[in-house]
Amino acid sequence: MNALAATNRNFRHAARILGLDSKLEKSLLIPFREIKVECTIPKDDGSLVSYVGFRIQHDNARGPMKGGIRYHPEVDPDEVNALAQLMTWKTAVADIPYGGAKGGIGCEPRELSVSELERLTRVFTQKIHDLIGAHRDVPAPDMGTNSQTMAWILDEYSKFHGHSPAVVTGKPIDLGGSLGREEATGLGVVFATQALLAVYGKSISNLKFAIQGFGNVGSWAAKYIHENGGKIVAVSDITGAVKNPNGLDIPNLLKHRKSTRSLKNFQGGDAMDPDELLVCDCDVLMPSALGGVLNKGNAAHVKAKFVIEAANHPTDPEADEILFKRGIVVLPDIYANSGGVTVSYFEWVQNIQGFMWDEEKVKCELKKYMMTSFKHIQAMCKTHDCSLRMGAFALGVNRVARATLLRGWEA
Repeated sequence: MNALAATNRNFRHAARILGLDSKLEKSLLIPFREIKVECTIPKDDGSLVSYVGFRIQHDNARGPMKGGIRYHPEVDPDEVNALAQLMTWKTAVADIPYGGAKGGIGCEPRELSVSELERLTRVFTQKIHDLIGAHRDVPAPDMGTNSQTMAWILDEYSKFHGHSPAVVTGKPIDLGGSLGREEATGLGVVFATQALLAVYGKSISNLKFAIQGFGNVGSWAAKYIHENGGKIVAVSDITGAVKNPNGLDIPNLLKHRKSTRSLKNFQGGDAMDPDELLVCDCDVLMPSALGGVLNKGNAAHVKAKFVIEAANHPTDPEADEILFKRGIVVLPDIYANSGGVTVSYFEWVQNIQGFMWDEEKVKCELKKYMMTSFKHIQAMCKTHDCSLRMGAFALGVNRVARATLLRGWEA
């Protein structure tokens, strides 16, 4: 089941739990606007090449639409649509005043030079500049993009609209970015994990963790888990995987990965099959990279007691059912990885205020938002006797539905 079908399925289940009117349900599911543009740029060798860019703006009932822009060969309308919808429910679960959007360009960024990436970003911005903005739609980095990409968007957008730092988040600090934004998603995952474990009388300290994906989210989560006394027994990324049943030395692993750009040949652990990580002996499994990694083929073999969805849509619906029947607790992505968009909201607020927060305030506010959101999800689960995933979806969908009705939508 692809990401869009799975997201629609979860939404419809939440709508049934809430007893939504069928017309309102259909209205909430259909995107507000779908944008598709052609982006032609000259390459460094003088040849011309064309790419297709997308921006799906799903819902703006609760505020400006918000979502990342990814550069990846497999970017397509269905994937972007699913991620835009997830952002709508995620921002509502976090209770920040945004709707959902997502964008992307179907390209392989590793095959483009820095100057080619800049030209592509500026052409894409030129095509969509009149449809984004601080109070309309606020992009952010995603897979294949970064703070530099956001700096180019900011600069190109400002040529048309004047200096507008709040048009994007995830910017460099020198251009109005927020302190604490880089680690926000990983730190938010750790706060979410602490909130969940507390329900079961447990803490991060001395539990065994396996982290699939050692990019921005996974590496920061690993750092904070290690600092809180957690034992990380396995990590993996696209370069390979490494394990140590006694716990990996995360500071040294981070240094090794930074210097070699790989997990291979790390002296503090043994190489392992990356697929083995998902079913290794651990207390907490943290998929932090690609979607769909937990499926009906491996869900029955997962040994972890808790699955923390640091990635977007890492668990297929079939796997979700298997894990639920086995008593494995899954903390859903629309809550677990919402730390990034929450601190993006803080960045947007700082840009509008023209006043920068210190890092301690950012982290303190992030923890408060993550803990409060978990309490609201728990309350929804208790009210409707449902899983954490359905509790989170019901919470998000209910908030968007209420905002839609309050604004004057007629059934």
